[in-house]
Amino acid sequence: MMLEGIMSFYFEIYECLFTKTLERNKIKTVKLQFSVHKEKIKMTQKVMIVDDEHAIADLVEVYLQNDSYEVYKFNNAADALKCVKKEDISLAILDVMLPDMDGFTLCKKIREEYFFPVIMLTAKVEDMDKITGLTMGADDYVTKPFNPLELMARVKTQLRRYTKYNAGNEVKTNESEIDIKGLHINKESHKCILNKKELQLTPIEFNILWYLCERKGTVVSSEELFEAVWGEKYLDNNNTVMAHIARLREKMNEPARNPRFVKTVWGVGYTIE
Repeated sequence: MMLEGIMSFYFEIYECLFTKTLERNKIKTVKLQFSVHKEKIKMTQKVMIVDDEHAIADLVEVYLQNDSYEVYKFNNAADALKCVKKEDISLAILDVMLPDMDGFTLCKKIREEYFFPVIMLTAKVEDMDKITGLTMGADDYVTKPFNPLELMARVKTQLRRYTKYNAGNEVKTNESEIDIKGLHINKESHKCILNKKELQLTPIEFNILWYLCERKGTVVSSEELFEAVWGEKYLDNNNTVMAHIARLREKMNEPARNPRFVKTVWGVGYTIE
């Protein structure tokens, strides 16, 4: 009897330890599955790099992969355009100097059909080069040499903004549409129609127009517009807003000197009357 009691005691201890081991393993399995699930979510965003400097392209690729982005890397524009048509690209990083086509032209071709964010990389520092890139449809501009961490921060900012304005899962309200003199703009569908013709606007251009339309009759400074749309601190001598306004007017077929919609109040800012 005593022997049976001892065996029963040890069996209960063994069973208890075994059960706890199973529970611990189950918890570990759930944690692992959750971790894998999170990684899959992160990997849904695809970033394309186009740069003929292999060392720079490889460096950017490493930083992007470290942040769990799916990376497509090319050294020429032709292969990049094929990729854009085949894959659902979330953001593109384009170098200006490419062997078969300059980055500005590549950006313009992309903008003919796609509206994902584009960041330009270049060794040129002149303001006109920046304005050229932005008027071609680029959303941001980084000059070489650059800090990879700064580039990653800009990538995240552009993706966050693009995702926010293209999520399409917000509750519909009466404030999601604006009509002004033949200009119809819908925030939820992200569509802008002028005189019954749909305008192909980039996310930045759309947000600029929406912000001004919301404040119809009010003059908005370049500083306010930049900080509201880009979500970053405005710096002096920043031509980004001016470049995007020029591109927006061009798409709206607006004369620069006497625009019908987006008007310049010299020394103050911009307004829609």
